[in-house]
Amino acid sequence: MDAERAREFLLTLPHAVETQQWGDNLVFWVGDKRIGGKMFALIDLGAGVSKGVAMYSAGPERYAELLERDGLIPAPYMARIHWVAAEQWSALRNSEWEEELRAAHTITHDKLPQKTRDILALPAKAQSKLIADRKKVLAEKACVEADAKAKVSKASAGANKKRQTAK
Repeated sequence: MDAERAREFLLTLPHAVETQQWGDNLVFWVGDKRIGGKMFALIDLGAGVSKGVAMYSAGPERYAELLERDGLIPAPYMARIHWVAAEQWSALRNSEWEEELRAAHTITHDKLPQKTRDILALPAKAQSKLIADRKKVLAEKACVEADAKAKVSKASAGANKKRQTAK
């Protein structure tokens, strides 16, 4: 297994969505994160966050068992939620990689809120519309928050100026 083969496999799983985050990391989600999707795997394309080549959700049942294997370690920042990191692609055989990544996807899908699972059950066109609408709402919210922050900064600067002149 390598990063490209893992990516190709992950994208064949139902409702799998890929993003690039935290530098050179490909993050795989069950459902789009804007509609409540959850992350289930990460491939590190550089020497970055994971201290390994890939991280994935192992679940509490398999976590301790997997850590007994050479080449698998607790995933930095994610060990508390039972994620493991593979130091090298050779830590698992190809068939084991597919089995583990499929299990990570299933674990994550089963933990999704019912509302998110209902959205994922919609036809692709309806999902796309919901995602576009959600993206618009998030953009508007970001603008409102930025305006509020600017007003607070301006008011704070004015108050500081009054204090300095009063001295």
